[in-house]
Amino acid sequence: MSKRAEPLLIRAAGAADIAAIAEIYAWHVQYGCASFEETPPDEAEMHARLLKVQALEMPYLVAEQAGRIMGFSYASPYRPRPAYRYSVEESIYLAHDVAGRGIGSALLAALIARCEQGPWQQMLAVIGNGEQNIGSLKLHLRLGFRQVGILKEIGFKHGAWRDTLIMQRALSSAARAAEE
Repeated sequence: MSKRAEPLLIRAAGAADIAAIAEIYAWHVQYGCASFEETPPDEAEMHARLLKVQALEMPYLVAEQAGRIMGFSYASPYRPRPAYRYSVEESIYLAHDVAGRGIGSALLAALIARCEQGPWQQMLAVIGNGEQNIGSLKLHLRLGFRQVGILKEIGFKHGAWRDTLIMQRALSSAARAAEE
């Protein structure tokens, strides 16, 4: 008899998730190039970042399966100038050992759905090590993002120059605004 996989739960992140979130992100900072940070933030900093997103009433989600946090995703302001207030930047990170299971798709789709309930018109993805980050590129394409630019050799990490891929997706609120 085959064992059924535990269901994946996508939910709002809370203080109890910070240790797992910090651990997931630390791996990407230390070994990956999706983040251009070079020193992993501690739990206090990751908690402060969560609180900042929540204070802005923007979604910060985790994917949990069998009691384990498998990844996290959140929306934040794209840029601080007032004219950008209807644009958000999304961030998504998965535990390094869970790629290819559909967790990223479920997590990002949930984030998009939550953002579509807000006032935001556009969602941007700023993907470190862009064109080499095939998993992230394919995930974003699958969920309706399109490539809008590449910043060449914009960051230096792990001994090499890295590009940043910019992708963009309209949120359904953009279509609602056009109809009004």
